[in-house]
Amino acid sequence: MADPFQGILEHQGAVMLDGGLATSLEERGHTLDSHLWSAKVLIDAPEEIAAVHRAFLDVGADCVTTASYQASYEGLSRLGFDMVTTDELLIRSVTLARDAVEDFWLDVASPRSRTRPLVAASIGPYGAYLGDGSEYNGRYGVAEQDLIDFHRRRFKLLATSGADLLACETIPSVDEARVLLELYRETPEARGWISFSCRDGAHLNDGTPIEDAVDLCERAERLVGIGINCTAPQFVNELITRILSRTQRSVIVYPNSGESWDAKNKEWTGSCSTERWVEMAEVWHKTGARAIGGCCRIGPEVIRQVRGRIVSA
Repeated sequence: MADPFQGILEHQGAVMLDGGLATSLEERGHTLDSHLWSAKVLIDAPEEIAAVHRAFLDVGADCVTTASYQASYEGLSRLGFDMVTTDELLIRSVTLARDAVEDFWLDVASPRSRTRPLVAASIGPYGAYLGDGSEYNGRYGVAEQDLIDFHRRRFKLLATSGADLLACETIPSVDEARVLLELYRETPEARGWISFSCRDGAHLNDGTPIEDAVDLCERAERLVGIGINCTAPQFVNELITRILSRTQRSVIVYPNSGESWDAKNKEWTGSCSTERWVEMAEVWHKTGARAIGGCCRIGPEVIRQVRGRIVSA
């Protein structure tokens, strides 16, 4: 299995991911209180999605993630989208990211200083569709077959969409991870990562020890890495150490800012120190993380600063 990260790692020692797409759109004036979050902008103002991709590429992101996290068949059916139209919207998310990479690459003054950036197609958890905060605890109350039915069509479409990687993100439970790993097994075109959301330095949001989740991933082919995202940054270093104790795959981390999302009141609470976050990112790299970026509330300026600290080229 070819690892799309390998060339970047050989060139500069680390892969810089992008930051939070939805919160970057909010910074550009968009209100994302719809249950579709950034997928609503994908429908109404796709040029804004492209602009955010370009902003992250300009500051040094080696991989940008598509606006498909919240774009599920079930969620879009609420707006009257049938499955074929949703297919088209998912492909649009990939096309926007690929076009942004192509435009950026044509504009790079000195290509030797960079490797061509990658596109990761985002696959969000079942809880993102529910929009009730359950992606932060994994308590969905549904059967395994419901999860398979929810994920299968989108997974297989994005695996053949032209994206370089799949990014199964913010996975809060070992049960949902098991379903996604089975989809990797039955989809030969798929390669990518699974990134877990964790409640502390040792457990997924559903309480599963991170070591158990890693052991499950170790049985799967075509995973280029195992990740942590949408997790408080103070827990990440311990999680990296625990993951590395069970795998030689690349560790991928892109935590949130440290602020918390109040799903009931739909607002952010807590505070964020950019300087401290950047310092922690440097430690994550030294501990062994090979791909580093940000999730909620992490914008292009933070990614620029982190790249300046950890990229060797």
